[in-house]
Amino acid sequence: MKFIDLTIPLGIGTPPWPTYEPLQVKYFKRLAPNGANGQVVTHSNHVGTHLDGEIHFYTPGKDIAQLNFDFLAGDAAIVDLSDICGDYDVYTPAMIEERVEVREGDILIIHTGYHHFGWDQPYGNEVRYMVMHPGPDARFAQWCIDKKIKWIGVDCGSADHPMNTKIRDWMPAQAEDADAHFQQKYGKPLAEYFTKDMYQMMHLWMFDKGIIHAECVGGDIDLLVNRRVQVGCFPWRFVDGEASIARIVAMVEDDEYEQLMARKAQMPKTKFGDCYDPVHVERLGGRGSVY
Repeated sequence: MKFIDLTIPLGIGTPPWPTYEPLQVKYFKRLAPNGANGQVVTHSNHVGTHLDGEIHFYTPGKDIAQLNFDFLAGDAAIVDLSDICGDYDVYTPAMIEERVEVREGDILIIHTGYHHFGWDQPYGNEVRYMVMHPGPDARFAQWCIDKKIKWIGVDCGSADHPMNTKIRDWMPAQAEDADAHFQQKYGKPLAEYFTKDMYQMMHLWMFDKGIIHAECVGGDIDLLVNRRVQVGCFPWRFVDGEASIARIVAMVEDDEYEQLMARKAQMPKTKFGDCYDPVHVERLGGRGSVY
C-alpha cells in the first residue's frame, strides 16, 4: 500500500489555534564551526495538523502516549460538505450519511473545504479558516457517541463550531455576522442555538468517552472525498501530552495510488506541492472576506 498525505505543511508561518503559541525555530549551532546544524524548537501542541488528546479537556483521561495503533489507524470515512456548508453553517449527521457510509467504530474525516483557506493555500484566509468555518451542533455530537466513532478529523481550525468556542468573545465583528446568519438561516440567535451547556461540546462531551479529534487536516485530502479508506494518525509517543503535532495519512493499494497520482498531476498545486480542487473553492465563494 501507499500513503496519501493528509497533513498541512508546518513552519513558522503556520497559524496555531487563536491565542496559542506559534512555532518558533532558532539555530543554536551551525555547520561552521560546529560541524552540524542544530535547532531549538518551541511551540504549543495546537499548531498545524495535530491530535487533541483526552487530557486536553478531561483530567483523568489518556495522554497521547497511551493511544495505541489499533485506535490511531483503521477504517475511515471521508466526507465532503463543501457543497452544502459555508461560512458559519451547521452540519448534521444526515448530511454526512447522504454522502458516505459511516460504520460503527470508524474514523471520520470531515472535509468542509476550508483547508483551501489555510496558510499554505493560494486562497489563504486565516480568518475564514479559524473563525468562520462550519461546525456541528448537539445532534452531531450525539450521533458520534452512538456510532462509537474512534476519532474525528476536520480540515479547519476546530472540530467545534467556531462560535461555540471562545472565538465568539474574541472576534466580536464576526460574532455579530454569525448571529445575524443564525437568525436568518436557523431562526435563532447564537446564544439560543449554542447554549451554555453545549459549549465546546466536541471537546467537553466527547473526550471523557474516548472520542477525540484531529484538527487542521489537509494535504491531498481533495483526492479522497466521499469514500471509505484506511487512515492512520501518527502523533508523538508523548507522555503527559495533552495533544500532539501529528502526521495523518490515507492508505491505498498500489494500483489505486497510481491512478490518484495521475489525477493529482492534472490538478493545480499549492507552493508546497499539495493538490487542490478549484470546484470546492468556487462552491465556497472564492477567498471571501477577511473581515
